[in-house]
Amino acid sequence: MTMAAQEIIEILKEKSNPKYLAGMQRFGIDSSKALGIPLPELRKLAKEIKRDHDLAIELWKTGFHEARILASLVDEPAMVTENQIDDWVKDFNSWDLCDQVCGNLFDRTPFAIAKAKEFSNREEEFVKRTGFVLMAEYAVHQKKAPDEIFIDFLQIIEHKACDDRNFVKKAVNWALRQIGKRNANLMQRAIQTAERIALQNCKAAKWVASNALIELTRKASATNS
Repeated sequence: MTMAAQEIIEILKEKSNPKYLAGMQRFGIDSSKALGIPLPELRKLAKEIKRDHDLAIELWKTGFHEARILASLVDEPAMVTENQIDDWVKDFNSWDLCDQVCGNLFDRTPFAIAKAKEFSNREEEFVKRTGFVLMAEYAVHQKKAPDEIFIDFLQIIEHKACDDRNFVKKAVNWALRQIGKRNANLMQRAIQTAERIALQNCKAAKWVASNALIELTRKASATNS
């Protein structure tokens, strides 16, 4: 570990909050290597550190939950490799780590679309979640991306909607809703996708569809009124 990484770990340990750590456990976050630090504190520290790819790699290697979230905040998207994405995803052990790394970093790399498709076909729970979280975060952050990308995503969402694992089905639902909220064309397509998902003969798909339709139809009605 570099001296800079060691110093940052010491700073993180000083910010450790036992009460917050207990709260993480209640929300189903793996706390075995967590310190208990609120996300705003990590974002503040990241701004002080600035972007540093090599430091991000060292922070990730420490294994500390908060150090890994911090790594996603200070890494440089243009320097992230496909191998790095594959390696980091293997280490995902909680929904919040998955979501933060995808939304802070992975969705800003040139590999985001391909990895969203690849990971959505994997069987490991958090790897598969990563695929759909990437779709959701890409829909939120990539404002100029063409509709065709998201139409492809909707086909995958429809095909994979029967996975009843909690962290997967919630990510499938999230991706469906975020894609629909991009514009009127994708809203219509997302609603149609949700309606077809609702006809699938599995409990998870029916939940994904009904939950998404509540938000999408409400937003569509508000837009048209």
